[in-house]
Parts: sequence; structure tokens; C-alpha cells
Amino acid sequence: QIFCMAGHKDTVGSLACQATDPQIISGSQDSTVRLWDLAAGKAYATLTHHKKSIRGIAVHPKKYLFATASADNIKQWKCPEGTFMRNIENPSRAIANCLVCNSDGVLVCGYDNGAMQFFDWKTGHNFHTEQTRVQPGSLDAEAGIYAMAFDRTGTRLITCEADKTIKVWREDPDATPQTHPLDFRAQAPGTEKRW
Repeated sequence: QIFCMAGHKDTVGSLACQATDPQIISGSQDSTVRLWDLAAGKAYATLTHHKKSIRGIAVHPKKYLFATASADNIKQWKCPEGTFMRNIENPSRAIANCLVCNSDGVLVCGYDNGAMQFFDWKTGHNFHTEQTRVQPGSLDAEAGIYAMAFDRTGTRLITCEADKTIKVWREDPDATPQTHPLDFRAQAPGTEKRW
């Protein structure tokens, strides 16, 4: 160990790093997100908008933005100050375990019940939900998704799951607007919830 940064009041359960400030973003079971200044060795901002423990953090690969996930909802933030941008509602009401974003602006959240929800980063619209299947011999309760990442191309999603497996997912090449209709109900500007 060469350095130790303290400040959270409970277990730190999620972490993201990037080259620019904040270089480290941490989420805790104390329901806060902290933005860390490595030179000073302390948090320069504490975000207290979540009501439940922070379980996932995703940094947008192209934009200077990040998102955090907890059981109450997903929130988007602007760097470097951590300016709140918007809520993305969690329609399943399951407990979020992980969050990832690819360069096309697809934000994916993995849940403890084995669900994965795919959101459009720009609008926050949940355009697809996928349910994982447990491997034979596992209990249905072992469907939880604990970590996920996109490969370098951003087209394959890799998940780590409670049934002791690593699964690789890809976009359906045969999907059409007829087979996968998009029920898009965008909110009028200025009417979205901002809490």
C-alpha cells in the first residue's frame, strides 16, 4: 500500500477511475458518492442524492460524465464537480449491482435478480431488458449479476454472475423494428424528474 484515502462512513462498494479530475470516483453503502483529489489525498466533493447504497459506477468513455446506480435509481452526473444531471428510473425495482457504458452511449445495469436493463445514455430510455438464465444445476436464486464490462469493441457485454459463470452477450444480428419494437415515450423537455 502506498496511499489510503478515508472519508466514507460505511463499506465502499464501487469504484471508477479516469485520467482527468475526478481521477477516482467511489460509491459507498453510506449512500454517498465521493470525488477524490489524488494530489490532496481527500475527497473534494460528496454527492448525497441517493437514498440507498451505491452499487455501481460507470464513466462515459467519450463524454466528461458518469453515472451511479443504487436500489432507488440511476443518476447521471457531470464532471469535474459532480453536477447532478438526471435520474433514470429503475422500472424493475430490483437491487442494482453493477453499471457499465460503451462508446455508443448504451448504459447497462445488472441486477441481483439476473435482469439487465439497457438504457440510452442521452435520453435515459430503457430500450431493452434481458434476463439471464442460470447454468444447469444452479438455483434460480443464483441469477444475480455482480460485475459487467464491455469488450474493447464495445459490442460484446461480459457478465460475472452468481451461478459461478462468466457470460458473453452480443447484439442480436437479426433484430428488426418489427421483431424488437421500440416503445419510446420521451418526456417533454423540462418535465423530467430532477431528484
